[in-house]
Amino acid sequence: MVHVNEYDAFCFDLDGTIYVEDTLLLGVKDVISSLRDYNKKVLFISNTSIHTRETCKERLGKMGIEASVDEIITTTYMAERFFKQNIPNANVYVVGEHSLIEQLMNVSIRLTTNPVEATHVLVGLDRDFTYKKLSHAMKAVRNGAKIIVTNPDIVCPVMDGYIADAFVLAQAIETASEKKIDTIIGKPSAYYSTAIMDLLNIPNEKCLIIGDRLETDILLGLNSGMKTCLVLTGVTKRADIAGTKIYPDYVVENLSEFMLA
Repeated sequence: MVHVNEYDAFCFDLDGTIYVEDTLLLGVKDVISSLRDYNKKVLFISNTSIHTRETCKERLGKMGIEASVDEIITTTYMAERFFKQNIPNANVYVVGEHSLIEQLMNVSIRLTTNPVEATHVLVGLDRDFTYKKLSHAMKAVRNGAKIIVTNPDIVCPVMDGYIADAFVLAQAIETASEKKIDTIIGKPSAYYSTAIMDLLNIPNEKCLIIGDRLETDILLGLNSGMKTCLVLTGVTKRADIAGTKIYPDYVVENLSEFMLA
């Protein structure tokens, strides 16, 4: 049982935790509503690179979950933040979908389709990934561009199973270019953790991370001194826990078991 007054903030992953595609998962609405009643801070923290914070807000709203844009973190937002803060003069070749490209354009980060001009290759989930994109990304990296990856997820849960996620594409580029990935900006990176705490402005130990992945959600919490809750509605199964050294503080089958007291 989670004792609600032990924490000031509750950070929920989205895919596999709050919803799968357009289906809200069991117990979600009641838990979020209860936390709002307790006046707790709520964040939705996703590794998605195919949705912006605005589109996630709309998606949640259609499922009956109200959230402000400032309560949502995506890796499209993290990519914008990363380049704006660290490499504002970068010239970026993007392997990714419209949301990722749009987010960078909104803050005037230069983009290029010419691999020779690229200083960085940004890799997100791209459901239209082609051999041409792989070849261009490889050429850019062999020419000196750094590989920046939105998230280290191998798969993304969908209703009929899984689809390949961004890290699969990043590994293909890494293999073809014979150059290592330079930076991962999504969970469980310290950079992502910093973004969370910048929004919350509370001690790390007063934050509970809730997610379905040991290697991203739970590891993010453990690395950052936050408490963690694994939900078994997404990628991770209970048997998987024993095979890792990543041990969450709580484990629940779904959010209907996420009892608050």
